[in-house]
Amino acid sequence: MKFDIVTIFPGFFESVFSFGVISRAVENKTVEINVHDLRGFSGAKHGKTDDTPYGGGSGMLMTPEPIGNAVCGIREKGLRSAVILTTPKGEEFDDRKAQELCGFEQLIIICGRYEGVDDRINELYVDMEISTGKYINSGGEYACSLIVDAVSRYLPGVLGNTESLASESLKNGLFEYPQYTKPRTYKGKEVPEILLSGDHEKIRKWRRRESIKTTFIQNPAFLDDAQLSEEEDAFLKELKVRNSPGFKVYIALVHYPAYNSRLEVIPTAFKSIDAHDISRDATTYGVRKFYMVNPVEEQRRLAGKLVDHWIEGEGKNFNETKSRAFGIISIMSTIEEVVEQIEKIEGKKPKIVATDARFSDDMTGYRALREKIFKNTEPFLILFGTGWGLTHETVKAADYVLKPISGYSEFNHLSVRSAAAIVLDRLLSCGT
Repeated sequence: MKFDIVTIFPGFFESVFSFGVISRAVENKTVEINVHDLRGFSGAKHGKTDDTPYGGGSGMLMTPEPIGNAVCGIREKGLRSAVILTTPKGEEFDDRKAQELCGFEQLIIICGRYEGVDDRINELYVDMEISTGKYINSGGEYACSLIVDAVSRYLPGVLGNTESLASESLKNGLFEYPQYTKPRTYKGKEVPEILLSGDHEKIRKWRRRESIKTTFIQNPAFLDDAQLSEEEDAFLKELKVRNSPGFKVYIALVHYPAYNSRLEVIPTAFKSIDAHDISRDATTYGVRKFYMVNPVEEQRRLAGKLVDHWIEGEGKNFNETKSRAFGIISIMSTIEEVVEQIEKIEGKKPKIVATDARFSDDMTGYRALREKIFKNTEPFLILFGTGWGLTHETVKAADYVLKPISGYSEFNHLSVRSAAAIVLDRLLSCGT
């Protein structure tokens, strides 16, 4: 594998690859690393490689001519090559991407600098933009060194012990299990007894479970790539229950005040399918209570009969899981009553979160709200509108308004049941 690095600071790499695994790979000619000074490809005075951006703005941009000259001069005919630009806006680099890049014979890595690179370089030469994380550093040289190291480790002959790579962190979607060496006791901390048992199969199973546990606690989204056995999946379910974050989330389905199609404020009719589906959504994601809000007494009576059927009546014996879901439903007349009850339960008023299919200023993203919810310091009440949605006054009075759910079309008319499921998954899912 040939790595051709294009940079305005070639001296950066003099020490980075001078020791360890990469150094040995270069000595053994398993890997070839060439560092090219971008200034040498510039026809401008003093090797200038940057200029001010058209349209104004702070900082400087890397100009296209030197980079284009470098790529054309470095790319070797007959080799499977790819041109990579390191940039914060690129695809996030991970273990899977490292393995994918091993399929090339030559990687030309352009180290981004300043405020970025003239976008015509992307259009003309770059095959992929790569970021090594959601942060900003001084230049693409740091990202480049990480890419070269991670890709090299998957090349045949780079690692002396092939089993080492197979067991490393992030292999098969799992973080590495805890490891111990001598002494057996250190400051009162003992090595796990099973590692001293000599039973290799039990040790293997223990390590596998510990890998699953560590991955779940550190970054559960990584488990999406892991292949788990039925027994391991059952263990993961136990982990979820034992490690619940304990957030304080309540939801309310608001039948009043709501809009009709003419944007008149009306009470909407109760629908049993909403109670069936949203109660199951809420129970699945750990919502504490599901309130159905309707000021019309007859509507509340109908809803109460349905709830009683599944909690106390024949429905309880017919379907225990559905009975459990209905057990978190409470029927209230107003949003104010809901807030008062939550305040009694939690000792403080909940933060109100409105959902709306219409765009408005100062809306909150799902990741930002999820972070607030998982801090677990205060309760939240998420309002879902019926009919044609929550009224403007209700939305305006909320502490947060979630951004609309959207797909890759202009159509935007989800049922409230579907919207509730999507919102709860985005905010409360454990990522596995």
